[in-house]
Amino acid sequence: MRMRVFVLLFVLTFVVLGVVIWLSDFWHSDQSIARAQSEVKLGEKIYRDNCAACHGEKGDGKGPEAQRLKTQPRDFTRGIYKFHSTPSGSLPLDDDILKTISSGVRGTSMLVQLHLSSQERRSVIQYLKTVSPRFKNEKPAKAVSFSPKPHESKELIKVGETLYKDAGCLSCHGADGKGDNPSAEGLKDSWGFPIQPADLTVRPFKSGPEPEDLYRTLSSGLDGTPMPSYSNVLTPRERWSLVFYILSIATKEKPKGMMGLVGEEVEGMRIDMRAAMAGMMGGRGMMGRGGMKLKKQQ
Repeated sequence: MRMRVFVLLFVLTFVVLGVVIWLSDFWHSDQSIARAQSEVKLGEKIYRDNCAACHGEKGDGKGPEAQRLKTQPRDFTRGIYKFHSTPSGSLPLDDDILKTISSGVRGTSMLVQLHLSSQERRSVIQYLKTVSPRFKNEKPAKAVSFSPKPHESKELIKVGETLYKDAGCLSCHGADGKGDNPSAEGLKDSWGFPIQPADLTVRPFKSGPEPEDLYRTLSSGLDGTPMPSYSNVLTPRERWSLVFYILSIATKEKPKGMMGLVGEEVEGMRIDMRAAMAGMMGGRGMMGRGGMKLKKQQ
């Protein structure tokens, strides 16, 4: 009899503990979902206030300011991101998107967004992931491994110069790296927009100012453009050699406008200024209530 009571108490205790653990997991899961939904909601508001003027309310790159721009705003609905540390064709990591938001894309209207807090920028990322079905159906691959940067030398630069020719870089970027090879005429991106190969003799580069940024581009490619990944073609040492060669011919700087801005960064500043004015007139950002009123008055 005592044995039966003991077994019954043991089973009952086990069941109670199981229920408690299940309820705890359910509660934490429910809390996590609530936090995620709250973050997406915050991200959507920040996006509409700060990004929709160019990228569009739906994230399709068709905002009211897009028609002014030579470099078209990114269409987020397809889940294709140009700058990423993951293999070619893979979704980007959150930190990849954060880098673009925080650093901007030089020479384009995509300026640094450091007026947003770290939490706000990360909330925007979570919202962006809701506008493309790719993030529901796929997971980003692991980042491409970065080989430590070797010491730059004349020998490596010479190797890079040879690789520039042998790897076919000149077919788009030209023999002098100016991006003017006739065979590159008519190139288009994945959205059908004309695209010009980068002039590698002029800084700053869109990918970023550091040698590691060029190495990442060579390793991951630029999705949505004809620029492929060379991670399966060139060894890490060869990619670094090519980086050093490109840096050696990048001897010029793009003309700077107000506040040291280059290219369409000036137009990006104007867009931001219009958004700020719109915010003061009744809504924060270009797509706020003030922004819509300002747009109608133009």
